[in-house]
Amino acid sequence: MATMTPQIFWLLLLLLIPLLLLLKKKQHVNKTPQNKQKHLPPSPPKLPLIGNLHQLGSAPHRSLLQLSQKYGPVMLLHLGRIPTVVVSSAEAAKDVFKTNDLHCCSRPTYAGSRRLTYNYLDVAFSPYSDYWREIRKICVVEFFSVKRVQSYRSIREEEVAKMVKSISDHSSSSVAPVDVSEMLFALVASILFRVGFGTSLQSSNYKSGKAIHKIIHDMETMLGGMSGAEYFPAWIGWITDRVTGVQKKFDRITSELDVFFQQLVDDHLTPGRKQEHEDIIDVLLRTLKEQTGVVGAAQLGHASVKAVLMEKIFIVMGALVVSLPNYLYTINIQLNFVKKYNFMFKAIFWTRSKFSEH
Repeated sequence: MATMTPQIFWLLLLLLIPLLLLLKKKQHVNKTPQNKQKHLPPSPPKLPLIGNLHQLGSAPHRSLLQLSQKYGPVMLLHLGRIPTVVVSSAEAAKDVFKTNDLHCCSRPTYAGSRRLTYNYLDVAFSPYSDYWREIRKICVVEFFSVKRVQSYRSIREEEVAKMVKSISDHSSSSVAPVDVSEMLFALVASILFRVGFGTSLQSSNYKSGKAIHKIIHDMETMLGGMSGAEYFPAWIGWITDRVTGVQKKFDRITSELDVFFQQLVDDHLTPGRKQEHEDIIDVLLRTLKEQTGVVGAAQLGHASVKAVLMEKIFIVMGALVVSLPNYLYTINIQLNFVKKYNFMFKAIFWTRSKFSEH
């Protein structure tokens, strides 16, 4: 089903407003002294059903800036049925992230992030709890320690050497320009797959940097896209997601990723599997095997493994998508330097068969 245009989407919502008004007629505002004592931040006028969603344009951050200039650094917006406090000053941000850290440290729950993280079993989106502390400890101790990072040095050096050789071969056999962005993206993806999954990028279902780009785009679609189920009453959200194709898109993305992650886990559970080193999946499966029999929120399972794998792909590759244009811009402004010392670069890179981090 093709995705409907934003104009048709909002027209559909406007047609549903009269029905909502009939439902609202049966409700009355509870004006008890307790409600009168609530001190809520200033809020712009809202419409039935959609709240303040109509005031967020194609660039929401600019719309929020304009609203904050009128209603102050702390304001209340109603995004459909979700009341949302918007903070836009350093002083208010300090109160949120420092003074009230325990109350505000958990991320809001959304349909996309819930499905993508197997009901919040990763680190970034998991609410503050015993489970979050346990999975965070595993990641810090097992994945980010100096010893663990240094153990993967040979893999990083091998992949850099392969990339340089690929650029050299392409330059010697073709006059076409080299897509440096694609090369660097494939380099990071190759290192991630070998370190994290114990397999090469070429032997996986995603054989190129463009395929990884698609994964990141799909994840961003789920995490940043709008779902009617999040903002509107259940039955209206259900209809909206199916009419606009959001539900179908979410189903496709989660199904593809789950098949990929499950295949990785199954491969690591195969008896007699040859392994180059202990990768992230090995560590997580070993932790699952060694964990105590105490039943509680910190108990891990295979869904936890897949949620952490999803997170590693999104954090590493997503950060590269954001930062790579800046790196390439920095390289571009140094072109005169590169041309001036071109012979030195050829002597250093094209004649070397091995690269070291030192």
